[in-house]
Parts: sequence; structure tokens; C-alpha cells
Amino acid sequence: MTETPQVVVYPPAEDGDRRVRVASRFVGMAYTLYDIVEFLRRAGSEDVEPADVASADWVEWWGAGPDVWAPPGT
Repeated sequence: MTETPQVVVYPPAEDGDRRVRVASRFVGMAYTLYDIVEFLRRAGSEDVEPADVASADWVEWWGAGPDVWAPPGT
């Protein structure tokens, strides 16, 4: 596997999606762990699985962990 860049997953927005930054670049809005896996694949990290994203120390989860994909207050 190539070196995996630092990932930041922002708190859930009003519609439940989460902004994702890979290294210093915003890469999109994620609705599931699979979306983050796809962003990483596009960045060159092809061997990453959803379980890796949920537990890796190179992923920072802001506001809520990997199991939260709903709007705040729901």
C-alpha cells in the first residue's frame, strides 16, 4: 500500500454529509465510510477498506466518530 495521507472528516452537516479533507485538499462530501474510501482511492491509496478508515490513526474525526452520519440533533 502506498503511504496514506492524513484525513480530516468534519462534523455532520444539516443533511448528514461530512466534509472530507485529504492532506491539505478538500476532496468532497461523504455520506458513508465508502465515500471516504473512494476519495482515498482517487488520491492513490488503493488498498484502504472502510474498516481501515473507521479505526486508523491517520483519520481525524471532528465532532463525531465514524458511526455518525446523521444531521445534528437527530
